[in-house]
Amino acid sequence: MYFQSMADFWHMGGYALFVWLSFGITYLLLVALTGYSHYQQKQFKRQLQSRLAREQRVKQYQEQTK
Repeated sequence: MYFQSMADFWHMGGYALFVWLSFGITYLLLVALTGYSHYQQKQFKRQLQSRLAREQRVKQYQEQTK
């Protein structure tokens, strides 16, 4: 599509609301997905660390009771 000016580009032939709204929603969803993935990764690392620490404590207890 060819635009006569930057104003025509921003106006998008009368469909600017739909075009820019879809770009905005897509961008927000990508940012939210990235943030949520980062949060889940941190949560997984914390759970893994606590699980490993618990297993270590159980192993030490079992060795002491032998």
